[in-house]
Amino acid sequence: MIEVRNDLATASISLHGGQVLSFCPQGGADLLFVSELTHFRSGTAIHGGVPVCWPWFGPDPQGQGRPTHGTAQYRLWDLRRTEALPGGETLVELGLCDSADSRAVWPHGFDLSLTVVVGRSLSLSLTTRNTGDSTFELTQALHSYFAVTDIAQVRVTGLDGCAYRDKVDGAHKQQHGDVVVNAEVDRVFANVPEVLGIVDGAGSRRLRLATRGSRTAVVWNPWAGLAARMDDLGDDEYHRFICVETANADLEVRTLSPGERCTIAVDIALA
Repeated sequence: MIEVRNDLATASISLHGGQVLSFCPQGGADLLFVSELTHFRSGTAIHGGVPVCWPWFGPDPQGQGRPTHGTAQYRLWDLRRTEALPGGETLVELGLCDSADSRAVWPHGFDLSLTVVVGRSLSLSLTTRNTGDSTFELTQALHSYFAVTDIAQVRVTGLDGCAYRDKVDGAHKQQHGDVVVNAEVDRVFANVPEVLGIVDGAGSRRLRLATRGSRTAVVWNPWAGLAARMDDLGDDEYHRFICVETANADLEVRTLSPGERCTIAVDIALA
């Protein structure tokens, strides 16, 4: 675990999964949620924080029984560098590259880097570089779990008018007004704006999410039924988080030729 402390904020980053687990602006509460029942052990994913879904988002696109949301969240990343920035922020860069084990599951050469900047905001930038000799396609997401006081008083702003695929019933729909949660929600929004918001009414807190390299957003909360079937999530913990994910997913597939790279990024701050 990498612990970051500076005059602006604190953060915790797990090398397992290359995953930010905590971000607390100075004097404030944590903006991220991690389940009290999550499994901190090799071979399992950490439930909460900002999991890296890569090189696919959702079920195995080829139906080969590979893990949902790809393999990056199960692997041990390298710490590549740290830097104290002039404004008081702390930069941490993690890296992951192909190996014999990874090529047995996904047969491509790659270099993956996650740059985390901890300051008044939390900035995450995930860059994929094709280091192999063949073109590949990928989908991906920064699967952010945001801590809230009461899901019944949460609104996600900025998605009014956006088309989405409702993964709960399989229908294609259009969002009207803010997204609110009073049942299971699993929506993949297309052609979204660069800035979204989360309003935590019970906690009197607003978050601003500014994205780059992403035109897809996923909003998810399992609600009571699905939460009760998950062994790494408490039965009532669904009340305390909302996932608003920065993604390239569904029809937004990234294609990289040898030597090409792409980046997906989000800046998370109190509004």
